[in-house]
Amino acid sequence: MAEIIPFKGICYDPQKIDAAGVMAPPYDVISPAAKQALFAKSPFNIVHIDAGQDQPGDNETGNKYTRAASLIDEWLREGVLKETKRPCLYAYEVRYSAKGKQKRLMGVFAMVRLTPLGQGIYPHECTHSKARSDRLNLIKATGMNTSPVFSFYENTHSRASDVLKRFSEGSVPPYLEAADADGFKHRLWIIDSPDDIAAFQEDLSGKPVFIADGHHRYETALENQRQMREKPGDAPGGKDAPFNYVMMFLANISDGGLTVLPTHRLLKLGGPSAQKQDIPGAMGEHFETRELPADADILKNIKGMKNTFGIYAGGKSFIAIYDGLDLGDFHPSLRELDVVILHEFVLNKRGKELLHATEIAYEMDPSRVLELVNSGSWDAAFFLNPTSVNEVMDVALSGQRMPPKSTYFYPKIMTGFVMCRV
Repeated sequence: MAEIIPFKGICYDPQKIDAAGVMAPPYDVISPAAKQALFAKSPFNIVHIDAGQDQPGDNETGNKYTRAASLIDEWLREGVLKETKRPCLYAYEVRYSAKGKQKRLMGVFAMVRLTPLGQGIYPHECTHSKARSDRLNLIKATGMNTSPVFSFYENTHSRASDVLKRFSEGSVPPYLEAADADGFKHRLWIIDSPDDIAAFQEDLSGKPVFIADGHHRYETALENQRQMREKPGDAPGGKDAPFNYVMMFLANISDGGLTVLPTHRLLKLGGPSAQKQDIPGAMGEHFETRELPADADILKNIKGMKNTFGIYAGGKSFIAIYDGLDLGDFHPSLRELDVVILHEFVLNKRGKELLHATEIAYEMDPSRVLELVNSGSWDAAFFLNPTSVNEVMDVALSGQRMPPKSTYFYPKIMTGFVMCRV
């Protein structure tokens, strides 16, 4: 199972920067407009490293990845970034609100020994090769993990949770703190006590670890490890070489701080115009559809209902209930998942003649979904209930994968609090 070790983290020096100006959301959830705003926010914002821009004239020796490496070297020389003198762990907390409740997510940054997926570290979503290539190029150029894999585990008798609470609720000021765009406060402490570090190592001993966000980053780390091991001569450092590890943020779900939100689907349709006006009629024999009143809240009407979607198109709202048939060839952990049923019968091979979807986009904000359909930017939207953490674990432990964007773990861990060499 998971083996974690402390590491010499590379962090911003709070005496040299304003932390609020240098942190950023994960690279894969930043919109183009938000990225430009982050670039302008500070010349030291982490987005310059973790999600740089292509420029005219870029080539193999000069590009966004080599520029990221140069910036890291420059910021280390100038003292904007500092490396801890000895290996440490890094406690992290974010206080946030979700579904009308105030919550607190706590966890720790650590280096986790790489294992083949399904052998102690478990994925749950499919990935795309383009994102893996981007992350590999960044690792090769910088020699660093610039952002963490966000993972979780379960331990109901956790000494490590007590350590985190001692930092969060105690008198030790955080090393870094910053608010995100939603006003949620993120804080980081450096854990250098051998006893505290041992508590986390014991906490995770024998426990499976589940990837929440960062499947691309983990698969990229495995590929980097493979390439390093295949280099001529002995791999430097042997089994304990840095490339045999990946930086993770690890949260214990028993602490109750993790939230999973649904990711809704926006569709562009290429079928007959009549079909666009009658999506319920085009849904086929496997769904019972029912129109909702004009002022109905779609999400409230599907809340808690299994195998049920909300549909919005042409100014009308509907719910669609799946009849539960014809997924016998799927693993039991997948058959009951709303997102699998939607992709299999409506968006993918079995439903290719239903809606003729030519393009799919993903959006978490339901009001934004309605706005995009009403503006004509998209033809239709499907609203989903969230996948539960237990469903994610069942899928992962069974060796299965959900479609991309099946889950939206919340809140997101901000990039920039700590980096590490690999």
